[in-house]
Amino acid sequence: MVTAQNAVLCAAKDALHKPTSDGHDMTKELWESSYQQEMRLDEAVDLARRCHRMAPFCFYDSNTFASIIALIIRRIDLSADCAYIVRSLAGHIVAGVATDEEVKAFREFCDGLKGK
Repeated sequence: MVTAQNAVLCAAKDALHKPTSDGHDMTKELWESSYQQEMRLDEAVDLARRCHRMAPFCFYDSNTFASIIALIIRRIDLSADCAYIVRSLAGHIVAGVATDEEVKAFREFCDGLKGK
């Protein structure tokens, strides 16, 4: 699914879709050993961030993993405004550009998701 998502993103931008020789295999191993485990949303976002940092593809690593997290967030019952903010924060965390305050706010939001 991750590779297919990257292929779609690359095709939309006419970019080369190709795994990297350095990061692809290690990322695949991490993802496959983790993604089916039950985890909190902030843990899933952290997994996506770690995978992005391993650079498994030539282009759009961040977008690939942020889009997967966005799909997960769509399954949570949130108002449209809240979902937009949560997707934005999650995307920033995956990309590694979130501030410490944003990461803290996201984790606190996730603490409040218990039972949803």
